[in-house]
Amino acid sequence: MLAFCQAGPRLLGGGDTRADARETTVEEEGLHRGRGPGSLEFLLLVALAGLVACETPSRMGGRGGGGEGEGEGEAADPDGGREPDQGGGEEPDQGGGEEPDQGGEDRDLGLADQGETEPDQGSPADTGIPDDGGPPTDTGVEEDAGQPEPPVRVRILAGNLTSGNGQTYDEGHGTRIFQGLKPDIVLIQEFNYQDDEPDQLRAWVTRTFGAEFSYYREPRGSIPNGVISRYPILGSGYWEDDEVGNRQFAWARLDIPGPRDLWAVSVHLLTTSSGDRSRQATALVSAIQRAVPVADYLVIGGDFNTDGRNENCFSIFARVVVTPATYPVDQAGNGNTNAGRTKPYDYVLVDTDLTRLITPVTIGQATFPRGLVFDSRVFRPLAAVAPVRENDSDATNMQHMAVVRDFLIPVE
Repeated sequence: MLAFCQAGPRLLGGGDTRADARETTVEEEGLHRGRGPGSLEFLLLVALAGLVACETPSRMGGRGGGGEGEGEGEAADPDGGREPDQGGGEEPDQGGGEEPDQGGEDRDLGLADQGETEPDQGSPADTGIPDDGGPPTDTGVEEDAGQPEPPVRVRILAGNLTSGNGQTYDEGHGTRIFQGLKPDIVLIQEFNYQDDEPDQLRAWVTRTFGAEFSYYREPRGSIPNGVISRYPILGSGYWEDDEVGNRQFAWARLDIPGPRDLWAVSVHLLTTSSGDRSRQATALVSAIQRAVPVADYLVIGGDFNTDGRNENCFSIFARVVVTPATYPVDQAGNGNTNAGRTKPYDYVLVDTDLTRLITPVTIGQATFPRGLVFDSRVFRPLAAVAPVRENDSDATNMQHMAVVRDFLIPVE
C-alpha cells in the first residue's frame, strides 16, 4: 500500500492533484463502467481510492511545519475545499497545524521586531544598573568634596625703590626689580611716575605687575605711599600722620584668598629721630586699633628709616604686629636694607595669625627661610629674576633694597 501512496498521483494521470477530482466515489466509478464488485478492475479501483486517501492527509499535515507546507496547503484548495477535506482533514489542520502557523507568524512578525526594539528602548541592564550609571566613586563628587583645597602662596614686598634725581620710578631700575620678584602685594613708597596722572600710573602698574593688579595711591604729598595688589581692593584710604606733611599712612583692605581679608598698610617714617618715629608708630597703632577688625589679617610694611632693630617704635608696633627675633636677609646673610647696606630700614611686619603662615621664599634654586632682602649685586643667578640687571640696586640715588616675605594662606 505504501508503494501505491507514493505513486498514486502519477496513476491518475496529467499530474492534476486538485481535491475536486475526488468528488465521485470509487463504487460509482466501477458501476458506471459496467465492472462488478468481484472483477479485477474493481479491486484496482478500490486500491486507487486508498491511494488518494493516503495522499491528501500528508499534504494537509505538511502545513503545520512552516511556510513551505502552508503554501502547499493553500495551492491544494483553490476552490474553497472539499466536503471530506473540511470534515476529516481541515479540522485537524486548523487545530493542530493552523494555530501553530498563526502563532509562528506572530513570532516572525512581532517577536523578532520587539527583540530589536526592546534593547534600544532600554532594558534594566542598559539604564539602571550601577555600572552603567557610574557608582559614586566613579564620579568622585563625594571624595573631591571632602578634600581640602591647598593653601595659596601670597608674596608681600616692601619697596622704596625709586632712583634718579626726582624720586620716581621713571628710570626703570626699581621697575625691573618689581618685575623680577613677582610680588602679589606691594607696600610701595615714593609712588611717583612721570606726571602722576591716573592713566600714566595705571599704565605703569599694568606694565610692571599685570593688568589684573589694582592699586591705591594716597592723594596728596610729594612722595606718597601706596598699595598695589593682585587681589581686589575692597576699601582704601589713608590715616593722618601729624609728624610729616608730604605723605600719610596709606591702607587698603584686600580680598585675598580664603574667608579673611588682609589690611595692608604702607608707611614711610621720618629720618629725623627715633622719637619722631615712635610718635608716628603710636598714631598708626591707634588708627589700626580703631579701624581693623581683629579677625582680619594685618601687615605693616615699608620704609621705617630705623637705625637699629631695638628702637622704641618696634615695641609700639608690637601691640598689633609681631616683631620677630630674626629678619629677612640676602644671599650673603646681610639683613640691612639702606643703599649702603649698613642699616635695617625696611620691613614687612605681620600680625600673629599671619606669622603662623610664614613660608620660605623660593626664587629659582635659592631658598630664604626668613624672607629675602634683594640686592641685584648679590643675588645669583640673575636669570631667575629677569629682567633685573646687575647694577639696578646700585643705580644713582637708588633708595633702598626690597624686602620679600611669603605666606601660605588657607582658603577654607
